[in-house]
Amino acid sequence: GTGDIALRAQACAKGKLGVTVVDANAQMRAVGRDRALDRAVPGAIDGVQWVTGDAERLPLPDACADALTISFGLRNVTDRLKALKDMRRVLKPGGRFFCLEFSQVTDATLQALYDRYSFAVIPTLGRLTTGDGDSYQYLVESIRKFPDQPHLAEMMTTAGFDRVSWRDFAKGAVAMHRGWRL
Repeated sequence: GTGDIALRAQACAKGKLGVTVVDANAQMRAVGRDRALDRAVPGAIDGVQWVTGDAERLPLPDACADALTISFGLRNVTDRLKALKDMRRVLKPGGRFFCLEFSQVTDATLQALYDRYSFAVIPTLGRLTTGDGDSYQYLVESIRKFPDQPHLAEMMTTAGFDRVSWRDFAKGAVAMHRGWRL
């Protein structure tokens, strides 16, 4: 959810980081903030700012961040290259970018099984548990439309990131891309 990764980093640093959580949806940002307040380790949310803003036009000054993360959100951005360029803009020289996102399964046999499961089971479970199968259908479709690992790495390079790499998890169902602003 909104802020989870940033708050984990803040908790690991014992509240010593300056963290800004940005979400385009004010309601999601408020839910993330309230959830953080409910379950935060004392001091872990000190120094955390909650901002509503668009990933394509981050409401942050140039070269203000040592690190930037986006988790399971880049696939929802309309112009991903524009967002990647803006994320690089806000990083300081030497800053790191991390993108955790659903990706493409790298094993052909597993991909076929994963596709069947994704399209048949996930929307049905969503409908049964939340009454909203359409959002889960969108989730599955958005994952399939998202660039695969090499293409996202290429987009990051085009956006100006250096030393771009990725690591697959769960046979590529999820990938962590990373790059530097040098």
